Amino acid sequence: MGPLPPLEAGGLERPRIGIGGISIESSTFSPHVSGDEAFTVRTGTALRAYYPFLDEGRELGEAADWVPLTHGRSLPGGAVDADTYRRMKTAIVDGIRAHGPFDGFFFDIHGAMSVVGLDDAEGDLALAVREALGEDALVSTSMDLHGNVSATLRDAVDLLTCYRMAPHEDWLNTKERAVWNLLARLRGKHGTDPQRRRPYAAWVPVPVLLPGEKTSTRLEPARGIYAELPLIEALPGVLDASIWIGYAWADEPRCQAYVVVTGDDAAVITREAERVARMFWDAREDFVFVAETGSLDEALAKALDPDAPHPYLISDSGDNPTAGGAGDVTWTLAHLLARPELTGGDRTTLVASIFDREAVAAAVEAGVGAKISLTAGAGVDDGPHPPVEITGTVFSITDGDSDAGTQVVIAVGGLHAIITERRKPFHLLDDFRMLGLEPSTADIVVVKIGYLEPELYDLARGWTLALTPGGVDQDLLRLGHHRLVAGVYPFDLSGTPELTAVVVRRGGGEEISA
Repeated sequence: MGPLPPLEAGGLERPRIGIGGISIESSTFSPHVSGDEAFTVRTGTALRAYYPFLDEGRELGEAADWVPLTHGRSLPGGAVDADTYRRMKTAIVDGIRAHGPFDGFFFDIHGAMSVVGLDDAEGDLALAVREALGEDALVSTSMDLHGNVSATLRDAVDLLTCYRMAPHEDWLNTKERAVWNLLARLRGKHGTDPQRRRPYAAWVPVPVLLPGEKTSTRLEPARGIYAELPLIEALPGVLDASIWIGYAWADEPRCQAYVVVTGDDAAVITREAERVARMFWDAREDFVFVAETGSLDEALAKALDPDAPHPYLISDSGDNPTAGGAGDVTWTLAHLLARPELTGGDRTTLVASIFDREAVAAAVEAGVGAKISLTAGAGVDDGPHPPVEITGTVFSITDGDSDAGTQVVIAVGGLHAIITERRKPFHLLDDFRMLGLEPSTADIVVVKIGYLEPELYDLARGWTLALTPGGVDQDLLRLGHHRLVAGVYPFDLSGTPELTAVVVRRGGGEEISA
């Protein structure tokens, strides 16, 4: 993105733009329920400060009268409690009605939020936002590429874009692009015309549903397919091009891949959306896991090999909290504790993590250096394994983490089990170092994650993605999806889709093709 295009005659010099949304990724296969405690709710100046590109003095920040309303954000987890969702939705809608009218709205969502009792939570929220805004406001939507673009969502908003990198190193850049696109349309020659300033959108559902760990943009074919997007975006008559992988761990009819290209040239965006959709479909069998995979025992055999490079990383992928896993599945930890090669003193193994408030309290009461026996984990998801028995020494106690609360490390010989008060993903080296653990000198590091985030990726000298059980099991076929639309690969191998774009421009009921 370069500077904003110059203000044109007929454009809005300083439009009034609201900000709001809800962002969470929710596994319907996890028993975890995301309630009020799961969300960080930002309003007013705190919400605007969340987007550094809107800081005063920066071009985008000065280009509009920004009205930050309400935004709720949570770590991925289980489906959102219906009352929690209702309260956030009401706050957003009431804010629009109290502080409107608006020329535009920055609708910041994830796309894979599940709410107890709803099939299309973002569609429901988008309809409520649209009703409160009225028909004239231009709505630009930023999403995660693991979200879903239902027809309801498509028709309620005007501009759509999503991340182009997995892992999501471009998350903030994507939000900035959504705002840039919104301002570009409002500043253009049709900026004061509520209908003509809206672009066309070419929308193609692609009946493929794969886990993110098979669709990392670090590897082909995702890397090559996503590389097409900036080329398409540079074509005359095109505003934005995006591909959604979809969310694999919710059993909802909207869950599949999507391609959306927006712009003013309906023929070009249709051609390009259908072309990329065919690329994605044709490559469906070529997507591979981002790392070598295997059972936990197979991963451990590689890590324990005398010639294995260290540190050796093992992804406990089935309970990845950043994909929606509960984060307290004990299956892997129980198996690790049963291995004398790990609980002896010959090597150092770090295991992150499970959460259990009572277990943490017991360790705190015992104190650092104390011998302790406690039961931990499986308070939320006990499907794969019941709570685990741990007998060891309290290695460290660390207070004050904004996500985890108090954290304790129990050492069982060379195995160091991390237990937290609250759910926390371990993505950074400092997540370990603050606990007195040094991952760079450990022999084995086991993390509840799928593909490794950048610091862990750089740390790993060897890596196996273990196909462990949990609410975000990488083996999708054993989860039991039964509500997907017909024909979604790899669940239904019976047909070949037409991959024909639906081209719409919101307002006036205009649909060019279907």
